[in-house]
Amino acid sequence: MSTSSLHPRGVFCAALTPLDTELAPDHARFVAHCRYLLSEGCDGIAMLGTTGEANSFSAAERTALLEAVVRDGIAPNRLLPGTGVAALSETIALTRHALSVGVDTVVMLPPFYYKGVTDDGVYASYSEVVQRLGDARLRIVLYHIPQMSAQPISHALIERLRAAYPVTFVGIKDSSGDFANMTAMVERFPGFAVLAGADPLLLPLLRKGGAGCITATSNLVARDLAYVYRHFRNRDDDAELAAAQARIVKARELVSRFPQMASLKALVAERTGHTGWQRLRPPLESLPAAQVKALLADAGAFAAVSV
Repeated sequence: MSTSSLHPRGVFCAALTPLDTELAPDHARFVAHCRYLLSEGCDGIAMLGTTGEANSFSAAERTALLEAVVRDGIAPNRLLPGTGVAALSETIALTRHALSVGVDTVVMLPPFYYKGVTDDGVYASYSEVVQRLGDARLRIVLYHIPQMSAQPISHALIERLRAAYPVTFVGIKDSSGDFANMTAMVERFPGFAVLAGADPLLLPLLRKGGAGCITATSNLVARDLAYVYRHFRNRDDDAELAAAQARIVKARELVSRFPQMASLKALVAERTGHTGWQRLRPPLESLPAAQVKALLADAGAFAAVSV
């Protein structure tokens, strides 16, 4: 099946959320960041995900940020907000709100607090969301990040959800780092959009029939990821493709030396000249000054990283 039939497809940034002095989402600065990412070649913005610190925000903060983005002119069809939380009723409310502002595709974590939950339980949760919303517009991208959620999404569960709701469950973001799992899903589920959660895996996944990526380092190297997405069919001896992939790998390594979100924010602060970008909401912490200095020194040595 052609990848052109997959939805969503392309490069989506797992966007960082800037915070103001009260540690609340900074709407204006976030909208400016979204515009920058789109200008760099992102196909869309996956806001309010792990990298965006979504699980540190209340439902009211999340809905207000999404409203601000849409109100300020970012097209709803270019947004993939995260709406999955531990409470079923709140997941439904957040998803209903997204639909109300024109967003039809959301990224949805499974309920993640209780451990040892069976596929039957997770299926029941997703099914309740779909049934209670009863909105034919809704499209759900599952979110597989077991290292954070401790709730993996099995192939059997995907198969069951697609059989029951073939139009609704359209894809999955796989942030496990398990490339074999990603390719197995591409092969087993034709027409299902498998999106890499790790930047270096975009190129090999595309060549296996994947749909694209939702990644954190695209906050820095969106242009290179967009180039890879648009030229992945080129031969391996394509120097520009190889160079873009090398920069993506280096950028990912750069932000993995210290805590990733804090590193990304420090580098965006350097790019924009706004030190407020370094703020994170507790319990997450900004990098100590010595680590920021070391990170910026490494970034300077790697001049191709877009900081």
